[in-house]
Amino acid sequence: MGKSMLLENYARKIADIASENLGEEIILLDTSEISVFSDYSILVTGQTDRHLESLAQKIMRAMKKDGKKIHHKEGTGKTGWILLDFFGLSVHILSERSRENYDLENLWSTAKEIVRIQ
Repeated sequence: MGKSMLLENYARKIADIASENLGEEIILLDTSEISVFSDYSILVTGQTDRHLESLAQKIMRAMKKDGKKIHHKEGTGKTGWILLDFFGLSVHILSERSRENYDLENLWSTAKEIVRIQ
């Protein structure tokens, strides 16, 4: 299995984990053509500061269990935006307000949408 396909499988798993844990408006994008930092980007909306942190922890635990190490984590639930960087795969867990404010979907509007879970 190629690197890109493996990353996509991890990304799909993260989208499923977010959905199972009540994340909303989940979008998985192929950002390989428009970003030098990430081949895949996942956007997830959480309900509260705690919910954002919980989603981040569950995703990090699952990826660690699967052998996918996190490069770094930025932000907190209180800031309204948590970024998880898994080397070529970025996960953006945002509050509803931050999601509207930063409008990443518009920024990456030319990226190929792979998965959308409402």
